[in-house]
Amino acid sequence: MHKELFDHIYETVARKESTYDGVYYTCVKTTRIFCRPSCRARTPFPQNILFATSVQEAIDAGFRPCKRCRPELPGRQTPDERLAAEVNRLLKQGINGPITLQEIADMLAISPFHLQRLYKRVTGSTPAVYLQELRLAEAKIRLESGDDAGTIAAVAKAVGYRSHSHFTAWFSQETGMTPSEYRNVHKERGRQG
Repeated sequence: MHKELFDHIYETVARKESTYDGVYYTCVKTTRIFCRPSCRARTPFPQNILFATSVQEAIDAGFRPCKRCRPELPGRQTPDERLAAEVNRLLKQGINGPITLQEIADMLAISPFHLQRLYKRVTGSTPAVYLQELRLAEAKIRLESGDDAGTIAAVAKAVGYRSHSHFTAWFSQETGMTPSEYRNVHKERGRQG
């Protein structure tokens, strides 16, 4: 590889840019790990890296994939996008109970501040807003289906609210009607349809 090309690619690695993700892979001689150029891991010194043009080339040269940026996975999803997707997955799992930004950050081994900033940059929203959207969608599904033994308290608990009154106030603010009104409107639509 020509020095000018090496220097240009190395600059993108130092800036954590995704320009060459899937085109080149950063192979770190000291750790025997290879990464995407956009990996958020500490930038290695230029004398400690090689660039491979494929995952297989890096593996054949004796390097193993980075556990942080997962370069062996297909697609050009950046590490930040993968982290935001993992946050979404954790929020979906935690929909029925209290889950904090600190707990999610601990699970992902990053600071809550960094997690919040990264998530907002990738999605344009915050984890708290996304969790509320998930909870509202799930509450509507449960209210429309008439499940949960007919109780609003059961729906509230299923979407992470411990208090029936807190759930009712939140649901009313979000939809403009109480959970009971919402359920009744959808029962009427079901009978008419």
